[in-house]
Amino acid sequence: MILDWVTLGQALTALDVAAVGWFLTLWIGYTQFATWRARSSPGLHGTMDALRRTWAENMIGRDNRMVDVNIVRNLTRSSQFFASTTLLILGALLALMGYAQKALTVVSELPFAVKTSERLWEIKVVLLIAVFVYAFFKFSWSIRQFGFCAVVVGAAAKPGGSEAAIALDIERLARIVSFASNNFNYGLRSYYFGVAALAWFVHPWLMMLATVWVVWVLYAREFRSRTLSVLATGRDRI
Repeated sequence: MILDWVTLGQALTALDVAAVGWFLTLWIGYTQFATWRARSSPGLHGTMDALRRTWAENMIGRDNRMVDVNIVRNLTRSSQFFASTTLLILGALLALMGYAQKALTVVSELPFAVKTSERLWEIKVVLLIAVFVYAFFKFSWSIRQFGFCAVVVGAAAKPGGSEAAIALDIERLARIVSFASNNFNYGLRSYYFGVAALAWFVHPWLMMLATVWVVWVLYAREFRSRTLSVLATGRDRI
């Protein structure tokens, strides 16, 4: 184990360590910032939460809830697609570990690519594996939560029931769908940051620049997009 840590220290340069630290700091920092910003200026998730509650209220008023079941089914399919795709990516990354030398030869021919050792290449692949393992857990938990939503829809009180039961069913559905969508969002964010981590194979500086670009793209889409403007006000801000 000591030898492994020594070898790891020899493989990583100061620039590589800084790049990984920058990557993790911006990822965690943006997640915290997005949560904080949503309290004062609702983004896509907060705006959709209001629509989810409206959906839950309308669901209670329907005798036939096949529409609601189909909505949950479609939401679940999105998480299932990304969860299965993530498993395929993880399989490819694990297979790539066995072809480090060949992959190094290909990457070294790219413009501005920094020369790297086989051990450092493996570390870079491990980082990508960690990113997509995180994404898989988020997508799979999202699938389960959407499954819970289907049960809530089936168990919800019929129109004309007690106000307390109806209010509880509305709250359950709105919050569970919000939790599931939030986990789906975390998983999808991992794909964006996976692109930034992929840039490390070329150069640490490129990874840091790519991470900044990813954060800006996420911020623009979640808090400044035309889609958000239409969802919040019904009008395009442009």
